[in-house]
Amino acid sequence: MESNARIYVAGHRGLAGSALTRRLASGGFRNLLTRTHAELDLAEQLAVRKFFEQEKPAYVLLAAARVGGILANRDHPAEFIQSNLAIQTNVIHEAWRSGTKRLLFLGSSCIYPRDCPQPMKEEYLLTGPLEPTNRAYAVAKIAGVEMCRSYNDQYGTRYLAVMPTNLYGPGDNYDLESSHVLPALIHKMHAAKSRGLDHVEIWGTGKPRREFLYSDDMADACAMMMNLPDDAFDDLLHGPNGFPLVNIGCGEDQTIADLARTVASVVGFGGALKYDATRPDGTPRKLLDASRLRNLGWRASVDLKSGVASAYRDFLAREGAFRK
Repeated sequence: MESNARIYVAGHRGLAGSALTRRLASGGFRNLLTRTHAELDLAEQLAVRKFFEQEKPAYVLLAAARVGGILANRDHPAEFIQSNLAIQTNVIHEAWRSGTKRLLFLGSSCIYPRDCPQPMKEEYLLTGPLEPTNRAYAVAKIAGVEMCRSYNDQYGTRYLAVMPTNLYGPGDNYDLESSHVLPALIHKMHAAKSRGLDHVEIWGTGKPRREFLYSDDMADACAMMMNLPDDAFDDLLHGPNGFPLVNIGCGEDQTIADLARTVASVVGFGGALKYDATRPDGTPRKLLDASRLRNLGWRASVDLKSGVASAYRDFLAREGAFRK
C-alpha cells in the first residue's frame, strides 16, 4: 500500500479496528479514513454508498462487526446474523462499486466446524456442523468469506478474508453480559479482588482449550499481508478449496482453567476458582493452523502473560465504563 493511499478502517474504535489503526499510523500511512457509528451506520446501504462515492478509498480493512461471547450470542442470534450480514454486504459491495484495489475482511475462527480436526486448517471450512452457541454469527462470517471469493471470481477483485483466533488487548469489551472469556475473567477477578471475595465463579468446566492472540499482533499480520507485492497477495487469494482465506494465530492454546490461573496471577486475585458445569462450554477446542501465514515469515511476538498484563492496564484505565 502506498503511504499516501486512502485507507478506510471500518470499525476503528473496536478491539481489532483500533489495533489496525495504530499499526497503520505507526507504519507511516498518513491518509486513514475512519467514521464512528454515529457518523456512518454501516448497516444502512445508502449511507455506505454515499461514503464510498465521496471518499473512494483505495484500500479497505473491514473490522466492523457485532461481536460478543457465549451469553450474547445465545440470547441475540437474530441481531448477530442480521447486523453482520448487513455490514459486510454493504461494505464489500460498495468497495467493488468504487474501485477499491484491495479489501481485507476480518472473520473469526468460529467459522470452522464444532468438532474440527486440530489444528484447524483453512480447508476444513464447511466440512461439518457449527457450534450451536455461535452459529448465527459464524454463518454470517462464512457468508463474508464466500462473498469475497464470489467477487474475486466474477469481478476480478482482490478481496482477502482473514480468520483471527480469539483476540484480546487494548480497546476490548469488558462488559460481563457481552464480552468474551478473557476480558470477562479480567473484570471478574478485579471485582472479586476489590471486594475481598474468596472465590470467582467461571462458566463451564474449565476444560475447553482456546488460543489467544494479542490484538496488535493480529494487526501486524494484516498490515504485512496488505503490503505484499501483487503476485504474493494473489497467491493468498487462491487458498484451499478456492477460498481467499488465511488463518491468523499464535500456534499455542491452553485450557480455560489455565487461562483463569494466568489472569488471576496478573490481577493479583488469590481466591478460589470455581467452575459452573451447568453453563455451556462451547467448542471443545479451537487451535488454528496458521501455516499459510507462517510461510510468509510472520510470527506473533506478545506472550500471553505480557498481553494479559497490558489488557489489565487497559481495563483499569476504562473501568468506570464497565462498572455495574
